[in-house]
Amino acid sequence: MALAALLTSTRACEVPDTQSFQSTPHSYPKDAIPDVIRELGVLLSTNASIFEASDPRWGNATARYNTVVTPNIQLVVQPGVEGDVSTVVKYCNRRSIDFMAVTRGHSFSTAVGAFRGIQIDMSSLQTYTIEPDGQSAWFQGGSYGGSVIDSLWEEGYVLTTGSCTCVGLVGPGLGGGHGRLEGQYGLISDNFINLNVVLANGSAIRVNATRNSDLWWAMRGAGHNFGIVTSFQMKIHPRTVDTWHYHSYVWSEDKLETVFERLNTFHRSDGGTTPFRMTNFGYFRIEQAFSPSPGELSIYYIKAILYWIFVYAGPASEAEPLLAPFNTIPALNSSSGDVPYPQTANFLGANTDSPVCAPHNKMAIRTAGTLVYNVTAERQIYESFNARAARYPELAPGATVVHEGYANRAVQEVDPDTSAFAWREENHLMYVGIYLPPGSDQIDAAMEWADETMDLWNAGQPERRHSTYVNYAWGDESLESMYGYEPWRLERLRALKSEYDPANRFRFYNPIE
Repeated sequence: MALAALLTSTRACEVPDTQSFQSTPHSYPKDAIPDVIRELGVLLSTNASIFEASDPRWGNATARYNTVVTPNIQLVVQPGVEGDVSTVVKYCNRRSIDFMAVTRGHSFSTAVGAFRGIQIDMSSLQTYTIEPDGQSAWFQGGSYGGSVIDSLWEEGYVLTTGSCTCVGLVGPGLGGGHGRLEGQYGLISDNFINLNVVLANGSAIRVNATRNSDLWWAMRGAGHNFGIVTSFQMKIHPRTVDTWHYHSYVWSEDKLETVFERLNTFHRSDGGTTPFRMTNFGYFRIEQAFSPSPGELSIYYIKAILYWIFVYAGPASEAEPLLAPFNTIPALNSSSGDVPYPQTANFLGANTDSPVCAPHNKMAIRTAGTLVYNVTAERQIYESFNARAARYPELAPGATVVHEGYANRAVQEVDPDTSAFAWREENHLMYVGIYLPPGSDQIDAAMEWADETMDLWNAGQPERRHSTYVNYAWGDESLESMYGYEPWRLERLRALKSEYDPANRFRFYNPIE
């Protein structure tokens, strides 16, 4: 049935049971859009907005980080109040229109390509309120790192967020949520206290450890499959230090084995884990300034450098003794300093205004998690990087192999069975990103490059099965790799999916099927 016909249904005010929802999107005529705007618009709050592609707000509202595969957005709704989200979902259910909530648009998943319908733009809901006891705060669902980190710091608090300040708070948390503070306070999801969730049938419920506790388990690791979080309460933590120390190094390829051997020792140096106040990020990438022939245009004369940066919650006097093993490795360049915590993202190149946060990219990405670095595999990945950079010079400037080394003491103190996040034992989160230059049609070559890198990481740990951090997933990985190989995990998730979303309305982000 076309949407135009649905608009005139005499049952417009009745919300059907979720079992009657149609799980395939309708192809409706463009001239039906004004009718949807008119009908839905009168149901929304005064401060809500609803608009189509001709509106000047459209570009910002629909911008996405990765544009290899994009959703087919017909309309955008910006809620004025949290209740508008429920209103939109109920309306879409009556009309059999697909809906999708978006905060910052940083999904890599190609699953969004199946979407055609109404986008709920959560960026209009960004306020937060600190609880009187100062131990937690309530955040609206559109909040993101850059919108809260600075102001909370000034008020004397920190909270767990993703390492890039441009990503949302709750979105990464629904997939677990790695970040710079996890050694001290755990994953983003470990800090949730309450979630206000709109379910597939449009009902709004409170989810926590004692209320809807089955859904509480699922929301923390696989939450994208079960509902839209309109607001949430999470722990905040006292600002215990005034400055964080950073120290970056640029090493040439002949130091690779030494660097990774010392990293493996470093990541076991604090009772078997990384020093709990420390985080490090390392990259293989092309930097002409450090090539044997600076300024050469030909990629054949350039080799990737190893760039590593460590950040520590405390001053240099505490951090540098821990970094002594790396200070003795001769570097092409190094830099260090003490800065307030909000500024660490600037030195990581992960602040909201940095290139890594800019939208409208075309990129291939693959990810893997490991317990230790396999030094032989890292050498193979490095050599493959240089070989493919030479073979595909247009891809080389946008290619990067990323090693995220989070302290994980607090992460591993949580019983892994208590949430749907399955990979607490891992010490390293890696991904390879191949960004295509404008106009390039080399996505197949980029994916081949990314696939080989992922395969080498996984071949370097033959005793383990491939894991996929769901927030970095491309969308074609196995459900087991994203949600866990223990049979009970997917059995439980599928049972909950059947209960809370039997028509699979939430199927546009690495869906459980």
